[in-house]
Amino acid sequence: MCGGEGSRLRPAVGDTEKPLVEVGDEPMIDRVVAALQASSLTTVAAAVSPATPETAAHLVGLEGIECIETAGEGYVADLREALARLDTPTVTVAADLPLVTANHVDRAVAIAAGDSLTVCVPASLAADLGVSAETTIDHDGESVVPTGLNVVGDGVERTVVWQDNRLAYNVNRPGDLRAVEAWLDHQ
Repeated sequence: MCGGEGSRLRPAVGDTEKPLVEVGDEPMIDRVVAALQASSLTTVAAAVSPATPETAAHLVGLEGIECIETAGEGYVADLREALARLDTPTVTVAADLPLVTANHVDRAVAIAAGDSLTVCVPASLAADLGVSAETTIDHDGESVVPTGLNVVGDGVERTVVWQDNRLAYNVNRPGDLRAVEAWLDHQ
C-alpha cells in the first residue's frame, strides 16, 4: 500500500512522496519490496494512487512489481479496490513499514493459514521507542498498535501481538522518521 498523501510526514520531507522517503539511505518502498520479494510470496503488487505518481514511476523501474492504480480515496477504500483485483489470501504491507523483513511476512502467512490476520505490537513498545501510535485497539485487555502488516484471507479474522521493534517503526510523522534513523544508527 503506497498511495497515501503522507501529509503528517510532509513537514520533515517536503514534497518527497512518503514511499520514496529514505530510511537508512534507501527509499522506504524499496525496503518493503525487498522484504516481500525475499519472502515466500509469488507475486508483489503495489497499490498506488494519483497522490503518488513519482512512486508509481519508481516502481515501474523495479523488476517483478505489478502496479495497481487506485482512486486515492483513503487507505481503506484503496485497500478494498486493490484487493478486488487480487486473489486471497493476500498479504498487505504499508509502504511506511521500512524495517519489515521476509521472516515477518512468512511468519504472518504461516500463522494466518488462509484466514485474515492483523499483526500488532504493544502500544507500550511504540511508546518506549518514541514512535507514534496512530491507531490503537484493545486486544485481550492490552492496548496494541496495528503494524501495517496483515493477511487478508477467506476465513476468521485474528489478531496477533508481536514484541518486535522492527514492526513498531511505522513512519507516519517526523518524529517516527527520526526514531527509526536513530535505531538504525545503533544497529
